[in-house]
Amino acid sequence: MDGGPTRAPKRSQLDDLLQPTAFLWATGIEDTFVFNPHAVTGRILDEYELTKHYERWREDLDLMGSLGVPAARYGIPWYKLSPDRGKWDWSFADAALERMLDLGIDPIVDLIHYGAPKWLEGAFLHPDFPQYMEEYAVAVAERYKGRIRWYTPLNEPRITAHYCGRIGWWPPNRFGWRGFSEVMMSCAKGIVLADRAIHAVDPENVVLHVDATETYDTGDPTMEPQVEFRRDLIYLATDLVTGRVEPGHRLFDWLRKNGIRESQLEWLSQHSIEPDVLGVNLYPMFSRREVFRGPNLTRFKARYGDRTLVKRICEGFWERYRRPVMISETASQGTIQRRSKWLAESLEGVRELRQAGVPVVGYTWWPMFSLVTWAYRQKMGPLSNYVVPMGLWDLRGDDLERVESCVVQEYRRAIAAGHRSVGELRREVPIGVS
Repeated sequence: MDGGPTRAPKRSQLDDLLQPTAFLWATGIEDTFVFNPHAVTGRILDEYELTKHYERWREDLDLMGSLGVPAARYGIPWYKLSPDRGKWDWSFADAALERMLDLGIDPIVDLIHYGAPKWLEGAFLHPDFPQYMEEYAVAVAERYKGRIRWYTPLNEPRITAHYCGRIGWWPPNRFGWRGFSEVMMSCAKGIVLADRAIHAVDPENVVLHVDATETYDTGDPTMEPQVEFRRDLIYLATDLVTGRVEPGHRLFDWLRKNGIRESQLEWLSQHSIEPDVLGVNLYPMFSRREVFRGPNLTRFKARYGDRTLVKRICEGFWERYRRPVMISETASQGTIQRRSKWLAESLEGVRELRQAGVPVVGYTWWPMFSLVTWAYRQKMGPLSNYVVPMGLWDLRGDDLERVESCVVQEYRRAIAAGHRSVGELRREVPIGVS
């Protein structure tokens, strides 16, 4: 394991990632797929379309290959893959994934990145959504059996529940904590079924369970209950799929008050899974939150994070679940200098975690190039107003040319140095790997 980049191992060899000198480097392309036109603007939010990735996928993947990454998170648009119930169009997925394999990049396939197919009325709240998600997972895993082994069933279930169930931005456009809870429960059951299906197709497949993460703090003692509630929400999706939400769990009664039946929670407890690897998504400009009391309601203010943000989040997930942790998304928005500084700062946080024995086994700079912010679907104005510089490459001009920044070279050097960029993992605490 000494020297160059570590490959993404199959499940029976997952313990290889826990060797002192192993470390999995990755990147990814923003792949939000909300195809439903907004009622006012008529806009959709398919990032591959908006960033011209459908047109330039070969060029983009060649750029990805130039980084030297051995792995990359890559989404396939379910709504295009399955244009009608029971029908499959593999043309784009086959071409793109085949190119990644040719380049020596192991895909970590995002099955769902927020959107559902057109024919699935009600999206995440269709009564059979979990079963359709399972069917989709089986179809993909069967098609690429023995060639692609790493999968994320559903990216960021908590954010999915927020945008689809609590604030009504995306289908099924529900509002409030009840909508949040209902979408969350449907996603959790779908993740469990998909996880089991992916492993049933091939026991050597690996599931990377990914969710968004944040820290919450306050200087107002009266806001401590709200801080604790928000911290509990960070873990809710993973607690649900691992069967931890039983009587006595701090959100058990809250879920019941928001319309969730006890039988639904019992089902998850009886069919619990243990993710092979836990993926944490964190961003310095979003993931550190201060809670304070406003004139009429609770307020939140984002404080730009540093390496302690990385440490707090990864330590929290490790201590709670005792599973290997991978930073599955991170980047900084803004100038090239700010992005460069965050790369160095976040990798230093990873180094300190590994020295302390916390098994952070991989790192993903996400996105590889600029993305289109989600507000584009809701608002008006030219696309250029919504292009956010967070990537290694910037997008410039009407043609969205991929313009290399100095962070590309910095990330290449980090990858080429392998574990030396993040230090050796100390293994004083036993780590359970399925």
